[in-house]
Order: sequence, then structure tokens, then C-alpha cells
Amino acid sequence: MNLFVKSMAVLSAVFLLAACETSPSSMSGKQGGGAAGGPVTPGSEQDLAQNVGDRVFFDTDKSDLSADAQQTLGRQAAWLKQYANVNVTVEGHCDERGTREYNLALGERRAAAAKKYLVGLGIPASRISTISYGKERPAVIGNDESAWSQNRRAVTVVTNP
Repeated sequence: MNLFVKSMAVLSAVFLLAACETSPSSMSGKQGGGAAGGPVTPGSEQDLAQNVGDRVFFDTDKSDLSADAQQTLGRQAAWLKQYANVNVTVEGHCDERGTREYNLALGERRAAAAKKYLVGLGIPASRISTISYGKERPAVIGNDESAWSQNRRAVTVVTNP
């Protein structure tokens, strides 16, 4: 009897481990999103991030767009023209240095610069909202230029599917 109980315990453990190996998307029959390397839905936030680029970066205390930022925003404008039903919010972000008030204002200028550029490329202003998070939502935690440079950004986020 003791051998039977041990055998059942081992079999139960094997079944539990097998269940853990099965992803929820394969159990439901739905295709996964881009995070797991599965297909990306065209016109989705994942599509924008993976295939176009959803963020542009800024120099310290600046809100003017670099040539790289302009190229990324140009790709975003083409994508937004392709998916005319998509609205976006441009989020302005800053690094941790400076006061909360200063960074909120700087983040707003960054978001506004990205929006203005997109509008200049033919995207209706009514499809683009802006918000500033200042230094409140860092992409990278750290107290050095490597972290700060990744936090000085404007991120374009899809607000409707």
C-alpha cells in the first residue's frame, strides 16, 4: 500500500508540472500577444511598439526633437495613417533630477513637441492627446546617465483598439 501511495504522489506531481507547462493562450485557443513572441495584432499597441517604435528620447532639460526622434515619429505618422481608427496618447517623461513641478512641465513640453510633429505630418490633432508624468513613471530605475537617458522620453500609447 505504501508503494501505491508513493506512486500516486509521483504521478500527481508529474500531472501538476505538465499543467504548469501549458500556457493559458494554448488552453483557450486564442493566439498570444507580442510579449511572448506570438503574433501581434495589426493596429495594436504591441504592433506600434514592436514594428514602428513607440518612444522617442530627449537630451537633458530639452524638449526639441532629435533627427532620430523625427524618424521614429515619421514612422508613427505613417502607421497612424494606415490605422485611421486608432487614437493615441503621447506621454511625456523625465529623469529623476529636478523638482516635481519642473519635470511635469518639461514632460508636457516633450509630449507637446511629439504631438506637434505628428500633426505636422498630417495626423489630426483630435486623434492625439498628451499627458505628462514628469519623473513619476521611470522606465529604468537608477542614478546614472544610463538610466536617466532612457527616462527622458515621450511614449506613444494606443488608447483604443
